Amino acid sequence: MKIVFVVPNMLGGGTEKVITLLANEYANRNIEVAIMLFAGNQVVYELDKRVEIVSISAAPAGNVWLKIDRVRKIRSYLKKNEGCIIFAFSSMGAAYCVLASYLMNIFILVSERSDPYQDPNYKWRDWAYKQADCLAFQTKEAMEFFPASVRKKSVVIPNPVDGKIPNRFEGKRKKNIVSSGRLETVKNIPLLLKSFKIFIQEHPEYNLHIYGTGSLERELKELASSLNIVDNVVWHGFTQNVVNEIVDSGMYILSSDHEGLSNSMLEALAMGIPTIATDVPMGGCRTYIKNEENGLLVPIKDEKAMARAMSRLADNQDFASYLSLNATKIRELYSIAEIADRFLNLVRK
Repeated sequence: MKIVFVVPNMLGGGTEKVITLLANEYANRNIEVAIMLFAGNQVVYELDKRVEIVSISAAPAGNVWLKIDRVRKIRSYLKKNEGCIIFAFSSMGAAYCVLASYLMNIFILVSERSDPYQDPNYKWRDWAYKQADCLAFQTKEAMEFFPASVRKKSVVIPNPVDGKIPNRFEGKRKKNIVSSGRLETVKNIPLLLKSFKIFIQEHPEYNLHIYGTGSLERELKELASSLNIVDNVVWHGFTQNVVNEIVDSGMYILSSDHEGLSNSMLEALAMGIPTIATDVPMGGCRTYIKNEENGLLVPIKDEKAMARAMSRLADNQDFASYLSLNATKIRELYSIAEIADRFLNLVRK
């Protein structure tokens, strides 16, 4: 058996982290694994040396001729690796693979990683999903978006928890608020900055640490300056082992407007960092967070509600500790081995 993950690039992000965890797990089981990149040629996460990296195009976008060339190169690879199994972690990756495997006996599993309402390639996606052998969704809500013809061959598989992340911090937490993710529109970092501006009026001892890079970095730094909070905001860029840097933080914030399932939020919960997240459509956050039990959910785009939630955790350490202890229980439910088995079972069926 050879598993070929298909993804645009491996430059960092939740999807790429999940692929890394699964690829390393399968390699440790002596299963052949490859990661095919169709819009990049760099990998920032640490992969087992046995994992093959295949870049069929380094260009992040392209015209119709580049797209055709991608399909041609994928087909050539599939012919050389007869009998391989496709794990497409991208809607366009799924479309490319369906086209490339025409009249070939190739098993295609698709993992939907985002809010289906937000996919700009939805026409290609809808066609490809009907052709795929099976699909894995992160939430029930995302699966129910699609027609019965897709749902009948679909299951819900949550993200795995990296077993190597630090255990829950025991001691007095730093007065740091942390956030980790791409600096793009979907993450709504302006909401986080504006909420923090309200929060520090009564809690000036706190600092906000933001991990990640993206096209909005300059714009967001300018917003922080206009809010007069630059002295309390630290921009870290992409950090390979962010979990080690944030484990003793006072709280973790996810401010997204929509989200498939945030891997950084999952890690924060597993480490017991008191967590606040927006209750995004498609249930990506509420899949893991039971409000008032292991974290706090707030409405999307509501900076005042976010600021109030921050104050609740800052002002009530007993409540924050209660959420923290309960949050760590997800480690037992979503181990890498368990999630890897669930994907393999789809192939075996």
